[in-house]
Amino acid sequence: MSLEIEEIPLQQQFDEAMASQDKNTLKEFLNNQNISDVANLIYENHDLETQIISNLDIHRATSVFKILDTAEQKIIIKNLPPFKSAELLNELPPDDRVDFFEELPTGTVRELIKTLNPEERKITLKLLGYPENSVGRLMTPDYVYIYEYNTVDEVLQTIRHFGSNSETIDVIYVINDQGELIDDIRIKDFILASPQAKVSELMDSRYISLNVHDDQEIASDIFKMNNRVALPVTDDKNILLGIITIDDVLWVAQEEFSEDMQKMGGTEALEEPYLDISIIKLVKKRAGWLVILFLSEMLTATAMQFFQKEIEAATVLALFIPLIMSSGGNSGSQASTLIIQAMALGELTITDWWRVMRREILSGLLLGIILGSIGFLRILVWQNLHIFDYGIYWKLVATTIFFSLIGIVLWGSLMGSMLPLILKKLKLDPAASSAPFVATLVDVTGIVIYFSVAYFFLKGILL
Repeated sequence: MSLEIEEIPLQQQFDEAMASQDKNTLKEFLNNQNISDVANLIYENHDLETQIISNLDIHRATSVFKILDTAEQKIIIKNLPPFKSAELLNELPPDDRVDFFEELPTGTVRELIKTLNPEERKITLKLLGYPENSVGRLMTPDYVYIYEYNTVDEVLQTIRHFGSNSETIDVIYVINDQGELIDDIRIKDFILASPQAKVSELMDSRYISLNVHDDQEIASDIFKMNNRVALPVTDDKNILLGIITIDDVLWVAQEEFSEDMQKMGGTEALEEPYLDISIIKLVKKRAGWLVILFLSEMLTATAMQFFQKEIEAATVLALFIPLIMSSGGNSGSQASTLIIQAMALGELTITDWWRVMRREILSGLLLGIILGSIGFLRILVWQNLHIFDYGIYWKLVATTIFFSLIGIVLWGSLMGSMLPLILKKLKLDPAASSAPFVATLVDVTGIVIYFSVAYFFLKGILL
């Protein structure tokens, strides 16, 4: 017979540590938890986040602070005693500190920079001087570098001396006397090499680096294509300035994904979590696109006014307007989403536009035939089962629906696939060709296509 030991939930353990009113008990409990568990405790105990951070060792407090949402970070820095917030900010790696400062008002950043020690202040101001969304904002100057004339034994001594302050020691960077990057070597190569071997004997001069002015999305793509945990950052003269680690790039990828999803939904990107952004800001972010889409939809009303006589002459056509408009918008939204995703993953570029167009012409035709056939059968069944009477010319009406859907779905697929590529060519964000924008655009043209086809088949009969 075995006895099962019931594990006490983390929240209950935390409550007991708090109830003990013994600071040492609370500190010991918090410092023995995984940083992700401590972060969860902060999210579940919003009124105690400052107390939790204050009772952690500074190194662990920094590790927890790094992985918190910006909203939580702001609250903690605001409520911590000045000496404690200064200690925390000074301990933060420069890239994480700059990332946090980017989310704060300029006046607040100015005050917080004053709390940094001279060396950290210099580094922070330098990183903040690089363009927003550039690789320079992400890099850290904490890395280990060596020279090609060093021996492996000297390299290992350098790692022991400076490695504790480095962001990562997975890769060691080789520079010349001018500070230019000439290679990067994995630490395992030094561990396996003879202590008397020279660095130059281990070099192969094959390395990948980022320019300090590169866009952060470029860094994300390069990390994706290469099996690296860190990449060196150089200036235009190939001088090694810092490194970027994979954890920073993962945060960037998550932010870019969130922004693209918001833009594809027809709104501007939110700089704050949804529940933290003010109603006024939220309305401003959404109002612009809504107004543009509303004005665009007015063109649909104008197009319908143009065909008013046709609608009055054959009211049966009006029954299918919602069907026609939604089919074109849906096919366009599908195509734009697929192309935007493929571009984000690097599966296609602007130069592939002709291949994309050919594929969308074929798929648009096939999809149009499928939907058109369903529309034709719907009229056929409804008419013969006497569910609804489409009149004596119901076959012509069904034929009109069939060919209209082919044309509109084809047009929607083409517009949805080409718009992201056109925007990319114009150096605009492809995500801006969002589903609502494509749907609105196709709605207007769909009305024209629908009534043009109807006029062709029903001229002199119903029209």
